[in-house]
Amino acid sequence: MSSLADEIRGYVVTEFLDGEETADLTGEFDLIDNGVVDSLGVVRIVSHLARTYSIQIDDIPLIPDNFRSIDAISAFVENTTKTAV
Repeated sequence: MSSLADEIRGYVVTEFLDGEETADLTGEFDLIDNGVVDSLGVVRIVSHLARTYSIQIDDIPLIPDNFRSIDAISAFVENTTKTAV
């Protein structure tokens, strides 16, 4: 995993899986289908991304596929910050 993916994984573990087994939390692990993140969780992730990566909240489309996995979130951040430059 890249450092971006590592940071996002760390956030997910801390905020949503504190104290739970995280061995299955790979980059492609489906956070939504597996009940790790619900709709409120997506909002929390969006808020974290906005603060941490200086992404305007208005520029973050709330499309579940963007937040389905650590890899998807990482790709979204990379694409959004790349186009913002």
